[in-house]
Amino acid sequence: MKAPDGWPRTWPLLLFAAVAGGCFAVLRGALDGPFISDDVGYIVANVYLHELSFENVVAFFDPGSPAQIYAVGNYSPIHLLLHALEWQIFADHTFGYHLLNVLVHALACTLLAALLLASRVPSTAALVGVLIFAVHPANVQAVAWISQLKSTAGLAFALGALLALSRRPWLGLLLFALGILTKAAAAFALPMAVALLWARRAPARQWLWLGVWGLVFGAYVGVEFAEFRTRGWVDVPAFADPWVHVRSVGAYATRYLVMAATSWGVSAFQEPDPVVSLLDPWWLASIPLALLIGARAIFTLARREEEGAWWLAAIVSWLPISQIFPFVHPMADHYLYFVLPGLIGGIALWASRWRAGASLGVRRAALAASLGLVVFFAWHSSMRAPLWQSDLLLSLDAARHFPEGRTARLLRARSAAQAGDTASAVAELRGAEARGMFEFRVLELDPGLAPLRAEPAFRQLVHDWAGLWIEWAERSGASTQSELRIVGLAHLKRDEFDAAVRAYERALAAGGRDPDGTRRDLEEARSLRIQRGGSDGKPL
Repeated sequence: MKAPDGWPRTWPLLLFAAVAGGCFAVLRGALDGPFISDDVGYIVANVYLHELSFENVVAFFDPGSPAQIYAVGNYSPIHLLLHALEWQIFADHTFGYHLLNVLVHALACTLLAALLLASRVPSTAALVGVLIFAVHPANVQAVAWISQLKSTAGLAFALGALLALSRRPWLGLLLFALGILTKAAAAFALPMAVALLWARRAPARQWLWLGVWGLVFGAYVGVEFAEFRTRGWVDVPAFADPWVHVRSVGAYATRYLVMAATSWGVSAFQEPDPVVSLLDPWWLASIPLALLIGARAIFTLARREEEGAWWLAAIVSWLPISQIFPFVHPMADHYLYFVLPGLIGGIALWASRWRAGASLGVRRAALAASLGLVVFFAWHSSMRAPLWQSDLLLSLDAARHFPEGRTARLLRARSAAQAGDTASAVAELRGAEARGMFEFRVLELDPGLAPLRAEPAFRQLVHDWAGLWIEWAERSGASTQSELRIVGLAHLKRDEFDAAVRAYERALAAGGRDPDGTRRDLEEARSLRIQRGGSDGKPL
């Protein structure tokens, strides 16, 4: 790509180095942090990536493989493969993982700069936009969280695909495929590519290549949606009212826009409530905002202007996180990672029109304000980075922002348990249950809840949560060995010994990485059944 006037030809390398160095400085508080939260499931407990064998790599790509449970409701084989490669190099030494996340984020920033320049964003505006993205507080979660390599790498692949679209279409196709196989959100590149070719009046040959992109996406989306529907989708009782669902989607979108513009609202484990009131201000604000952004996108696309492609990218990137199809956490900081580039590009191109007619003083004031925002974002990010040193710090942050959420209630339940207040502890856990929490194993593994273990009210809670888990497993079609073993354990917690034996027998028949452990579970269930007056354990 031709360098902007006054920029050296090596500007991509220089920008990459500068962004990487700046992000190291801003995020230094997180770079020696351990595996936390989802990292444990994705990496530490994932036996499939600890050995980079041919069989394991095949399992990453096989939608029916038990390895897919480690993708947590998504079909993302390249994400799993990247972590497998990391594990071979770094094992359990987390600094290397953090280092790579920062470098991939810096690469995404460099590619974003190149794409902005390709859309004729003025060089100064492109640079400021990239700096905003590089240090945005919402992106701390995407970069500091080890298992969010799927976000940084997925975006880098998608941006690379868009850059290669015209001159190296075969490379663009490869990068697009790698992007969606890393994270589904990378699919925004397809409609953005359509809009870019439309704006550029591209020749037929480029449209033919884009048709192949469409075929690749079509093959992928069926597998991805089936995986999400099985393991990622959650039922939100309040959304049984379609108007509550619509209002909630709008309100969450407004929160994201405010977060993008100001960083207000960033938090670990976000749990905003469904919007019941017609007068909710977040919902009401979403109406004019949606009309404004939608109208701007349509207007610029109708005029074949590349600005429209960026607005379209922002809209399409928002759709998977909009909660039209709900999942566990209705909002998260890192969900903005794919939305921000579209917003930055759209605003930069819109502002370039306004800038042309503005006085020198106004332009300087706008630049100063933008740089001030960069400095503020960098400071805010540096304050949030140390949260990624422990699960407890993240939980405390979530509890501070969402005091009625599941995380806050679990923390209060622990405190009440340690104080001997069983009634308050169980009440808090029932409140968490009402918000969709029913991981029954947590109740007996969490050391903070140990004083409750013998209490009848707590035993009833375990019984009920195990039942909710069984219902969820039946709805989601649990079929892997590890899933069925959990189902068997849930039945044991409910003294349903015949059902537990059947679940463990199915788990053994399903095959998996731990047949010996499954046999031990089965024998224990049969033994308990005999002790409680049952038969000797033939399949029922």
